[in-house]
Amino acid sequence: MILYPNSYFKNISEISFTYLKQNNIRGLILDVDNTLIDYYKNISDDTINWVNNLKKNGIKMCILSNSNKQEKVKEVAQRLNLEYNYFAMKPFKRGFKKAQKMLGLNNTQIAVIGDQIFTDVIGANRMKMHSILVDPIKEKDIFVTLVKRPIENYIKHKYIEKNESKKHRGG
Repeated sequence: MILYPNSYFKNISEISFTYLKQNNIRGLILDVDNTLIDYYKNISDDTINWVNNLKKNGIKMCILSNSNKQEKVKEVAQRLNLEYNYFAMKPFKRGFKKAQKMLGLNNTQIAVIGDQIFTDVIGANRMKMHSILVDPIKEKDIFVTLVKRPIENYIKHKYIEKNESKKHRGG
């Protein structure tokens, strides 16, 4: 289903190099707001260490954000030493294609990591990239996202429920 991610993690630091390697992922497209930074633009040391560790292991990364605030996205990209594209209009394919070109990888070798189903997950699934949903860093969000959150939380709950029942059935 286009609304369901391939994988779900509580936060990006739970996504290990081993997991990426097992899924033939060689590149990551990262969302910014509430995935890498919180509402107040704070980026945690865990996030910085996670990015640096994956880079050391040969994982390519870039940032793809729907934010129209270039300075904010640029600042995060500079702190993590990554290329970026802002005002990407996810889930439309254009931004994902630009990010794929930045990474220089086949779509099946790329995972998209983000906290929103209607932008990150749907966009990744439409591009046949590996979609990874993470919980938002903080509850505080911009208004548009706050409106969508209850629907996304319902979908996420159904996804988790479905996968838990698969585990118990041995699937």
